[in-house]
Amino acid sequence: PGRRGGGSGPDRRARRPARAGRRILNRKAPAGRPAGGMGRPRLLRELRRFLAEDIGTGDVTGALLPAGAAARALVVSRQAGVAAGVAFAREVFAMGGCRVSVRTGDGERMGPGQTVMEVAGNARRMLACERTALNLLSRMSGIATQTDALAAKLPRGTELLSTRKTAPGLRAFDKEAVRIGGGGRHRSGLDEAVMLKDNHLAVGPPVGELIRRARGRGHRRVEVEAETAGDAVAAARGGAAIIMLDNFTPGGISRTIRELDRLGLRAGVKLEASGGITERNIGRYAATGVDMISVGSITHSVRGIDMSLEVQAAQ
Repeated sequence: PGRRGGGSGPDRRARRPARAGRRILNRKAPAGRPAGGMGRPRLLRELRRFLAEDIGTGDVTGALLPAGAAARALVVSRQAGVAAGVAFAREVFAMGGCRVSVRTGDGERMGPGQTVMEVAGNARRMLACERTALNLLSRMSGIATQTDALAAKLPRGTELLSTRKTAPGLRAFDKEAVRIGGGGRHRSGLDEAVMLKDNHLAVGPPVGELIRRARGRGHRRVEVEAETAGDAVAAARGGAAIIMLDNFTPGGISRTIRELDRLGLRAGVKLEASGGITERNIGRYAATGVDMISVGSITHSVRGIDMSLEVQAAQ
């Protein structure tokens, strides 16, 4: 998922101007597919864990309300953005016995003051679920919104990737938000793919030998981090499938690509730009001709979307 213009999603250069409520993606996970890489049992365990963290031994403030009091409320976005985490927030409120009607689904644009969902049920339980649901919505919508803004600046054929720089315990949720926003995922964990970084290369044998060892263990797709053009050439000669050009300038990447072309090595590898890439400069990195761009700030420096629960009526 996340391939720019590769047939799995729309070409962002041709998309119409955004308007609230319009779905920006057609990459919503098919029915039955585990959201964020999680099966439903694990998803429910995680959401219950989040609720338990907040509620503890009991909501002492909510206990002051009449036990049978019912309420109807709206979850409202106070900022423009891309909605994400709606399905998870709905599950959280459902765990409190509340009825939920979604007004703005995952992957849809929302404007300030737009209703995301309507919630009805026992007031005590609803308010006990409020912060957990809003935190998920806020964080995931912030990630999706930032992803969408970055992906919109990429040409067709360049893939935007997130990284493992996520909050502990939230990786599956963060990665799902990136997907909803139009990006792809790098490794979700160390067990998923071989990626030889500078510290591995500092400790181990030469890069070619490490690649041979990886292939001997059945890993056909090996990525290698390069800090210089010479590193990139060595990785390509050693048989790397992907070379991450880490903390290169756009000019440095262009020079490295020319050197790989001169040596007849460019066609055999995918190139990934990483390090110091922002919304302001991502277009210059994409113009170099790299295949992928990874941006850690999407998940390690999240700017959440402000969400609120507004009680409309109490009984």
